Amino acid sequence: MDTMNSSMISEFVLLGLTNIWELEIFFFFIFLLAYAAIVAGNFLIVVTVTFDSHLYSTPMYFLLGNLSFLDMCISTITTPKMVTDFLKENKTISLWGCMAQMFFLHFLGGSEMTLLIVMAVDRYIAICKPLHYTSIMNHRVLTGSVLLSWVVGFVHTMSQMIFTINLPFCGPNILDDIFCDLPLVLKLACTETYVLELLVTADSGLLSFICFILLLISYTVILVTVRRRSSGGLSKALSTLSAHITVVTLFFGPCIFIYAWPVSSFSVDKFLSVFYSIITPLLNPIIYTLRNKEMKAAMRRLRTQHVRSRQIF
Repeated sequence: MDTMNSSMISEFVLLGLTNIWELEIFFFFIFLLAYAAIVAGNFLIVVTVTFDSHLYSTPMYFLLGNLSFLDMCISTITTPKMVTDFLKENKTISLWGCMAQMFFLHFLGGSEMTLLIVMAVDRYIAICKPLHYTSIMNHRVLTGSVLLSWVVGFVHTMSQMIFTINLPFCGPNILDDIFCDLPLVLKLACTETYVLELLVTADSGLLSFICFILLLISYTVILVTVRRRSSGGLSKALSTLSAHITVVTLFFGPCIFIYAWPVSSFSVDKFLSVFYSIITPLLNPIIYTLRNKEMKAAMRRLRTQHVRSRQIF
């Protein structure tokens, strides 16, 4: 099932959601359809924002396109491997494959965390300082913000992976989860990892919790500011922010529960892993497209242009 020598484990064994063959076939089709919907939905948003000049020049949709790209990538890191494992009796992943999963999960997760903060700032300026919105949130600022999110994600993952990658693994190699993540992998190291566990808790858990609280406070400040100006604008602002608040809650909720507790006393729940890698990327396009008239109108315009171009040729 796995290959192991006296100094290092070359494979980790992943425990799936179930070992009953009939249920694994059922989960295979369910998660395969979910992943197809994730890729299709988020890719549609990216294409729509990219090729519709109005949306591409609008800061909120420019950031939304980047958010959808990150969601699609995060799901791709874990879901295809999980889906194929449902058809395998022995669910294993190589040591370096495990390290790669953790690196890209925290790289993209840190980037998305930063991007959500940028989106909150964008909404604050749009609602509270509408006359200065276009001058502040210009294309240069947007591009710089997206690049900054990638830099923050890289620093976030490297601050943890640079210590994890050199850990010795020579004992148990069972990961009770659907993919590799730092809390469980650290438990398998053949050395004391208490300091590194505290680093993960502070870097991923505490940071996620603080960002989540700050985002909720910022949305509250926006709503209070709008209410003071006019009662009629409150409902419009609440309608605009409800999608952002939902996405922020869906993203930060699992992160806080997975990383904010001490690693030594908290086991990563498989449900939260599924929620983080599948449910959230699946719900984001639904939240932003089904409730957004401009996005639906842009999709209709692109569809009409595509049909016309096919008729011409």
